[in-house]
Amino acid sequence: MELRGEAAVERSDAVKVWNLRIGREVVVFGFVGIALLSSTAAQQTVSEQVPSPAAVSAQASAGNATQPHNDSFVIGNDDVLAINVWKEPEVSRSVPVRSDGRISLPLVGEVEAAGRTPLKLEQDIASKLKNYISEPEVTVIVQQINSQKINILGMVAKPGAYPLTGSATVLDAIALAGGFRDFAKKKSIYVLRQNADGTQTKLPFNYKDVIKGQNLKQNVKLQPRDTIVVP
Repeated sequence: MELRGEAAVERSDAVKVWNLRIGREVVVFGFVGIALLSSTAAQQTVSEQVPSPAAVSAQASAGNATQPHNDSFVIGNDDVLAINVWKEPEVSRSVPVRSDGRISLPLVGEVEAAGRTPLKLEQDIASKLKNYISEPEVTVIVQQINSQKINILGMVAKPGAYPLTGSATVLDAIALAGGFRDFAKKKSIYVLRQNADGTQTKLPFNYKDVIKGQNLKQNVKLQPRDTIVVP
């Protein structure tokens, strides 16, 4: 009976030791898990706070990017211009280019706008403002382009003025105007082009040749204020 009692005590002690060992391992694993979670969270926080090299490069590029002034567009009559003078709201405004090619601004007065690029007009306005404002900073933006138009007249379905878009040609304009009416003289079409000196150039266009693939040079790229005449 004493041996059995001693054996029972030994088993009880062994169970206690085993449970204690398991408890220690659980505690150790718990601390390890908490440490791993903390490390992962810290890494995530750091990764969120510190942008990647690609992101830094993109941000730098975006910050340093400048939009160069487009100096190829020539302002024309009826275009609408947004003129901004930095820190001078009384002078800043949107103005249309009149039929005489000029605009009016406070302090500046009359300024020739038609035939100039936005950059050249900025310089002209800034030059006149120097009498009133120290180092004026002027920006000219073309809000509406109304001068870039062509006219098509004569024996077409819908004669009139049309906006000039892209690289439109004579064929494009005829299609835009709905095609020919009956008895149109398709061999005698011509384009009237305005020259810088005020004169006009007459460019012949033989529709029947062009659609056959002949004399394709006649299908010229249209320019602002071109007039296509279909007799």
